[in-house]
Amino acid sequence: MTTLLEQAFQAAQHLPVALQDELAQQLLEDIQNELRWQETLATSDVESDILTSMALAALAEDEAGETEDKGFGED
Repeated sequence: MTTLLEQAFQAAQHLPVALQDELAQQLLEDIQNELRWQETLATSDVESDILTSMALAALAEDEAGETEDKGFGED
């Protein structure tokens, strides 16, 4: 475990139990999402046209006003 992750866990120990559980759930979801993303990128059948299609869909959503401007990490 890295020093930074250890520091995060130590800091989390001082939080209320409900908040600790919320953070733990978020972390577990982030780990699962990262693993799925890494698997997707490593899969040989993922082609650039799939990524292009995803990017075009995201741009279309933005142009249709279906997105919100937020900074990184904002809810």
